[in-house]
Amino acid sequence: MFKKILIANRGEIACRVIKTARRMGIATVAVYSDADARAPFVRMADEAVHIGPAAASESYLQAEKIIAAARQTGAEAVHPGYGFLSERASFVEALDKEGIVFIGPPANAIAAMGDKIQSKKIAREAGVNVVPGFVGEIRDTDHAVEISNEIGYPVMMKASAGGGGKGMRLAYSEKDVREGFEATKREGLNSFGDDRVFIEKFIEDPRHIEIQILGDKHGNIIYLNERECSIQRRHQKVVEEAPSPFVTPKMRKAMGEQCVALSKAVGYYSAGTVELIVSGADTTGESFYFLEMNTRLQVEHPVTEAITGVDLVEQMIRVAAGEKLTMAQEDVKIDGWAIENRVYAEDPYRGFLPSTGRLVHYRPPVEPWADDGAENGRRGVDGVRVDDGVFEGGEVSMFYDPMIAKLITWGETRDDAADLQVAALDAFRIEGLGHNVDFLSAIMQHPRFRSGELTTGFIAEEYPEGFAGAPASDELKRVLAAVGGVIATADADRARRIDQQLDREFYAPGDWTVRIGEREENANTYEVRLAEDAITVDGEPVALEMEYTPGETMVEVVHGGTDGDTGTALTLQLKPTRTGYAITTRGATHSLRILQSRIAHLAEHMIEKEPPDLSKMLICPMPGLLVKLHVSEGEEVQPGQPLATVEAMKMENILRAEKAGTIGKINAAQGDSLAVDEVILELE
Repeated sequence: MFKKILIANRGEIACRVIKTARRMGIATVAVYSDADARAPFVRMADEAVHIGPAAASESYLQAEKIIAAARQTGAEAVHPGYGFLSERASFVEALDKEGIVFIGPPANAIAAMGDKIQSKKIAREAGVNVVPGFVGEIRDTDHAVEISNEIGYPVMMKASAGGGGKGMRLAYSEKDVREGFEATKREGLNSFGDDRVFIEKFIEDPRHIEIQILGDKHGNIIYLNERECSIQRRHQKVVEEAPSPFVTPKMRKAMGEQCVALSKAVGYYSAGTVELIVSGADTTGESFYFLEMNTRLQVEHPVTEAITGVDLVEQMIRVAAGEKLTMAQEDVKIDGWAIENRVYAEDPYRGFLPSTGRLVHYRPPVEPWADDGAENGRRGVDGVRVDDGVFEGGEVSMFYDPMIAKLITWGETRDDAADLQVAALDAFRIEGLGHNVDFLSAIMQHPRFRSGELTTGFIAEEYPEGFAGAPASDELKRVLAAVGGVIATADADRARRIDQQLDREFYAPGDWTVRIGEREENANTYEVRLAEDAITVDGEPVALEMEYTPGETMVEVVHGGTDGDTGTALTLQLKPTRTGYAITTRGATHSLRILQSRIAHLAEHMIEKEPPDLSKMLICPMPGLLVKLHVSEGEEVQPGQPLATVEAMKMENILRAEKAGTIGKINAAQGDSLAVDEVILELE
């Protein structure tokens, strides 16, 4: 076994590898860029080597710098994590020349599966089902249109070396192909250094299922069940679970055996994942097709660990050291259900745009997972596990992936795991930048998610107008109104103590008018009364247990309890506003305006401020690079017409006209770096 390994990665996956290596008694070396000098993974490692500036192209993608760090520290092996150099065959070959072991598959398997065109040919020869499409070289846009017409719409254009949702465009018509082909080539070139594109048929009502593969250097290969990754946004996975609610034992066996056959065809060993697309419209469950093979550890590997008890990082290290697998296919079981949510620095209330900045407050619901060697250690604390690589006061940088943390829950049943997700997300405190916690909670509560009827179009179909918060039941609003009354009374009592009014008679308010909602036209108003032995909302009693001290930002509440029932527990996050509180829970932030009932009627005389009309301006919704201007001053435009393309987090975002008009003034030029809310152009 190795005595020291180097982790050629950053963030949560670097922390994850260090934890397992530490348990195995292996020393670790971290490499870090300027931006990561204070990052948790640097502090966790036994040694750390600086390798360059913040940009990944000058640090984490510099193979020679990482190899030099391994030589300098005496590291015998390198674990690549995911992304960066994890699927670069030339990196594996360079390590081999230096006598350094790569903790992953052989270079030839990476090369074969990393080329999506070549991998489909190999899969077909190995007897694996393959999606109909064109896997040759595409000359230009006209050729792409010709191919798409032959295959039949809709089609998917993909960068050959792509991954992580980058370099992909869905086309429903010739117009879409002509508009998106060149953008797909550019994204492929910018992100992967390869502008080749292939085109394949887009499967209707698709589900994204992947099979976890594990093999050793002695020819043994097994599959560790499947993961369902259908809930995606822009082809980027958001929610993953294991097992899949769709896959039957018969399907699991058929999928697994085909994926093992493919792995054997390329001489695969270590951990890997074969991604499949399944037609949700096929009730037989037999229409599954090969998409690609990821020759590395997946972001979502914890859900497989939770249901199988197998530490995949440990297995990768043991295989790299030449050990045989100690398990056979019949030893792989499914114990319970696991769900992973990716907590991203993106704002779902603003079209899921990237949100960079400082984590002013960061408190996960449990301490980040530590592998202590316990049998169920990979399930975290009471079924809740957090994998992260950030810290309070740290910065989510524009240079890297916007993921803040991974939240994994395990339960006996799928509903148990989903319920744990909702409770844990309520207790996940993040401030300082936009994040998707509310959105994840909304998905976990969604009836369609609970039914298991998932497709990759779930988010687009269920949130066609964007996300505005999870809907709240009438019962929840009544509970929030009662909570508002309790908080207001406690705050008023504290205020009178500070004002030194204890020595004389004082009106202690217990009657409150609580309005829930930002604006009058869509708000609900409740009359809340606090007495010594009861709380009523609109005259009806509300059973509520809570302890609150003025100034608290998080409160635990139990409501609806009776002598024979413990009630429903809620975690509420509180933020004071000018006239009340913003309370976040169950996937939404609720604005509470709280006034004493005796003066509440005066509020109707207050004029509500109208938001300014910004429809004549094209405003940059996130920090990014203006890579293309599609219009010029004086040009007439129609609704939906592309106006500008902004690149952020390595993704190109096309900004379109919301209304017809004439371009009056252009304030930015191609190549400019734009700040959030910067005005790119104005309509006359």
